[in-house]
Amino acid sequence: MSSENAPFLTQEAYDRLAAELEHLSTVGREEIAKRIEAARDEGDLRENGGYHAAKDEQGKQEARIRQLTAILKDAEIGEAPEADGTVRPGTVITATIFGDEEKFLLGSREIAGSTDLDVYSEQSPLGSAIIGMKVGDTGSYEAPTGKQIPVKIVAVETFTG
Repeated sequence: MSSENAPFLTQEAYDRLAAELEHLSTVGREEIAKRIEAARDEGDLRENGGYHAAKDEQGKQEARIRQLTAILKDAEIGEAPEADGTVRPGTVITATIFGDEEKFLLGSREIAGSTDLDVYSEQSPLGSAIIGMKVGDTGSYEAPTGKQIPVKIVAVETFTG
């Protein structure tokens, strides 16, 4: 896929999300349906906290299923790009942002898995401002307040998960 808004995922991240979607769509739905039915059997639904909690959880689960379905449908799958000094989705960036040095992954939160790295989407104001920049380049992006935030790219590394 070459959609500008398609999220980049490594094969590992894609497989992990596909497994989560499969679990939620099958076992997860069965479990929540049983919990709702058991709570419904307790009587008056207006004052049944267990029923309302299960229904809320069902709503959150269905939202996650929709989110995963959309991500997987549109995802651009590949290996994390080898760092060559250019900012690209799937790379780890070290940048000086408004005077503070930060290290983060540029791409989908879903790629990061269990790493401790902060993640910025390539569609975020910061992400879209730095895509294509090279080590040593400076630029800026507009904060939600309208203020211009200066950015300098210090390093670009290959994401190793």
